[in-house]
Amino acid sequence: MTTPAPAEAESVLAIAEAVRAGERSAVDVLDVHLARITASDDQIHAFNTVTDGDARERAAEIDAAVAAGETVGPLAGVPIALKDNMCTRGVPTTCSSKILEHWVPPYDATVVERLAGAGAVIVGKTNLDEFAMGSSTENSAFGPTRNPLDTSRVPGGSSGGSAAAVAAGFAAASLGSDTGGSIRQPAALCGLVGMKPTYGAVSRYGLVAFASSLDQIGPFTRTVAESAAIYDVIAGPDQRDSTSIPQDHISVTAALDQGIDGLRIGVITELSGRGNDAFEPQVVEATVAAAEALSAAGAKVEDVSIPTAVAGLSAYYMIAPAEASSNLARYDGVRYGLRKPGPNTASMMAASRTAGFGDEVKRRIMLGTYALSAGYYDAFYGKAQRIRTLMIREFGRVYENFDVLLSPTSPCVAFEFGAKADPLTMYYNDVCTIPSNLTGQPAMSVPFGTGAHGLPVGVQVLAPMLGEPVMYRVAAALEGMAP
Repeated sequence: MTTPAPAEAESVLAIAEAVRAGERSAVDVLDVHLARITASDDQIHAFNTVTDGDARERAAEIDAAVAAGETVGPLAGVPIALKDNMCTRGVPTTCSSKILEHWVPPYDATVVERLAGAGAVIVGKTNLDEFAMGSSTENSAFGPTRNPLDTSRVPGGSSGGSAAAVAAGFAAASLGSDTGGSIRQPAALCGLVGMKPTYGAVSRYGLVAFASSLDQIGPFTRTVAESAAIYDVIAGPDQRDSTSIPQDHISVTAALDQGIDGLRIGVITELSGRGNDAFEPQVVEATVAAAEALSAAGAKVEDVSIPTAVAGLSAYYMIAPAEASSNLARYDGVRYGLRKPGPNTASMMAASRTAGFGDEVKRRIMLGTYALSAGYYDAFYGKAQRIRTLMIREFGRVYENFDVLLSPTSPCVAFEFGAKADPLTMYYNDVCTIPSNLTGQPAMSVPFGTGAHGLPVGVQVLAPMLGEPVMYRVAAALEGMAP
């Protein structure tokens, strides 16, 4: 069963230009997208909440500002969806979990403020794997999201709702969060551009934490230029986020047309998929074709070995659950969220957490708590952090000789629901994306051809810290050469 993305889906840049010029009204643009949501989201389930009332009010404000000759921002009238783990004042933020089903934040996340300041119109909050823990959006407490390209298959995760919203034409763009690949992997499976910034380049203020040293917010779009436009809006320092990089953001849009002649590009041997049966052959072939195309365009492309890259998966599944165990301790049935009765405080907390958390979240909390427990901390969490340090050093040495690196984004194209029920099989979907989260470096997925069943393949471009401008240059070149 297939539900192709609407042919009339419009670009972020075209919408904003037309609204600013007064050639289209923001209200009309919004109506088109809301009509698509009404017609098709019961099949896809991209959204947990559609904010049609607030969106109409916002669109009318933009139209009034345009009519008055006021500046309305670079994203004027652009309908954008938000992953439902970003705080929105007066609108539920559930993290697709029963424990936060009715929680309404009293403030907006920084990225939400910046989108609003740029003239964007927020159309709703999108479904995700509960607390962003998953690679398929099958773990939501409110039901799975389906891939608009083939509704028998997953859209990827954990930001599957955000990816599906753009792929289905429900929103011109969306924001997701990426802790181990949760933007890039669903982007690959839905045929979109998905980007994870340098850690600290985009504020995490108002993002409900999963793993605080790994989480980052980034955009889903149809094209690289649209991704650059949104990244330029949301990036930059924020005093409310202590991990925010204090230096001013450098526009990546300005780098898009600079070409790749003479750039040094390394294909990561350990993540290339060559000789690895866990990678679908068409995915490997697409990555090889991408490398050859970049070479033909003037880049210097060669293989490079990063031995610690394959250890990233094991290290991640110690560090991320450990941080999740700490972050999710606040959901205790006392201060906010779901509360179940009990004869005493301990029983009430246990009953609330048992009822409020799904199986995958419980699995990761228990794994993380065990890894942090006395007698096991050094053997598990401490060792994982040492591997992380080795990865940072090894990638740093490689970037002395290469401008960017290349790999597949996902080992496979979109898979059928239930096909990866075993947790370890599911976790392997993140093998190529996790290293950039552990090192804090930027990476993005760009569609490059098709694989099995005619479904899209994503090729990943990785860059050093604050290397977004050169990363976008290579991504733009890949997009232009994609079959």
